[in-house]
This record gives sequence, structure tokens and C-alpha cells, in this order.
Amino acid sequence: MNEKKSVLESCPAKPATLAELIDYADGSIVSKTLIDKPVGTITLFAFDKGQKLSEHTAPYDAVVQIIDGSADITIGGKLETICAGQLIVMPANIPHAVAAKEKFKMMLIMIRA
Repeated sequence: MNEKKSVLESCPAKPATLAELIDYADGSIVSKTLIDKPVGTITLFAFDKGQKLSEHTAPYDAVVQIIDGSADITIGGKLETICAGQLIVMPANIPHAVAAKEKFKMMLIMIRA
């Protein structure tokens, strides 16, 4: 039987392709935490078309990097379409939302400081 390695077991001290570390699931948002430390987290997300995270705030700054497809990200009421290879900073305590007009994958880096 082939056991699937955890994300961290798959890439310690060696290169990994971000988009290959997480898979899409029909009608869902999939998340995988790469690192969860007191100073911050790095989490991968895969959004199926039509999925969204409703507007919310977070007490910390965060960076979103799109690694596949494109996403509609609203920060402080301003809509931006972010494509693979691009990133955007979501400032602490500013309302933001994420929507998938198409399938996309992203990496979220949150710094707790």
C-alpha cells in the first residue's frame, strides 16, 4: 500500500513545486498547512470554481501568492484580480474576501507580530 506523505515530509530541505503539494476537490476549498509556528503560518489553499471566503478580518498582516489560476481578492472594498505568479498583501484588521471565478491555488503567509 502506498502511504501519502505529509506535506512537510514531502519537501524538507529539498525543492518542491507548490502547486503539486495540494489538489483540487470538487465543490470545495482544500487547505494544507506547511508551517504553523508562534511567529506565523504558511498554508496552501486550492479553491474549486465558485468557492469563496466571505469578508472577514485578521489581526495580522498576510501575503497571498497565487500559484495556479487567478483569484478575485477584495481588500478594504477594493476588488483586485490576482493571477498565478502574483502576490498581494492583506493588511491586518482590514476586511478582505476571496472568490474563485475559476479554480485556483494560493499560498497564504501570515506573520504574527
